[in-house]
Amino acid sequence: MKKDLKVAIVCDWLTGIGGAERVVLELHKLYPKAPIYTSQYDPTAIDWFVDADIRTLWLQRLPKSLKKFLPPLRAIAFRRLDLSSYDLVISSSGAEAKAVKTGKNTIHICYCHAPTHYYWMRYNDYLKNPGFGKLDWLARIGLKILVGPLRRLDYMAAQKPQFLIANSNFTKQQIKKYYGRDSEVIYPPVDIKRFNVSDKKLVRKGFIAIGRQTPYKKINLAVASATQLAVPLTVIGNGPKHQRLVSIAGPSVKFVTNASDNEVARYVASAEAFIFPGIDDFGIVAVEALAAGTPVIAYKGGGATDYIVEGVNGLFFNKQTADWLTVAMKSFKSDQFDSKVVAKSAEKFDASEFKKNMVDLVNKKIAKSMKDNI
Repeated sequence: MKKDLKVAIVCDWLTGIGGAERVVLELHKLYPKAPIYTSQYDPTAIDWFVDADIRTLWLQRLPKSLKKFLPPLRAIAFRRLDLSSYDLVISSSGAEAKAVKTGKNTIHICYCHAPTHYYWMRYNDYLKNPGFGKLDWLARIGLKILVGPLRRLDYMAAQKPQFLIANSNFTKQQIKKYYGRDSEVIYPPVDIKRFNVSDKKLVRKGFIAIGRQTPYKKINLAVASATQLAVPLTVIGNGPKHQRLVSIAGPSVKFVTNASDNEVARYVASAEAFIFPGIDDFGIVAVEALAAGTPVIAYKGGGATDYIVEGVNGLFFNKQTADWLTVAMKSFKSDQFDSKVVAKSAEKFDASEFKKNMVDLVNKKIAKSMKDNI
């Protein structure tokens, strides 16, 4: 096995902070000398990569505000990105980055966050709510016209990596369904320590929901249920549906749009339960709640089924409606859960576990590739 592998990291974009960006950060820590190729980079929005060799594509010259309009251009740009001089390419992608060119001796491993949402699982959601404001009508027309050829391009791009990693068993199923490929599950890194709030003065009261306020996150269900039950709910975050959520909220619902990381951790540690009503590919925010010792009430679907154990660290509700969530919230009893047991259940998702599992998998795949080429 070569000791000095020439490694490159590729990701869709670096224009904000989220779970995909945290994966790239941990990959950068594993391979600090590896350049990071991406379509667009905004160091004012994410300051994690000041010591990294970031190499942007020509799309960097376009305004960051146009990101939603760029999928076809990103598909073209990444397909033309030639990384054949590298021994190992690791792409972190839920969109177009997996399409890069590699050489016959390059090992390409893709950490797949999801088959591209706007072509596959969430196509109808994007069609209904494109998120372009007054230009929604134009976005719908464009998506309908282009979805066929773009799905074909995305499918072909997903065949390029020799190995695929899924971030959950749910994503593994989606990869098989849409890309026809097998994958191995490695859970994404979670900053467990940030949510280990040791303040004896904190008193757990009420519920909490966190996330970008878009339709598929279903935070409206949490707001509606808390309003109906007249129980305290703190909603942290912002997004295109913020005003709609405010308009349906009763007096027991509180909105916080500009909380710092430390404030978010304290809010979570002060709640009796975390409400997670959407279908997420993994759902790092829910695992962060567990790390704070806060049980999770989740819709039984998506990545949540990988880490919620009914009655041990949370509860499930089986239909994505306010009525079903209301029943779950009403039946929830905080004294049934041990916060230490809940926090313990999050430990296997710590960043150190991600790095260990990635190193093991990369070494295994490199060894297999070398054996196959003998």
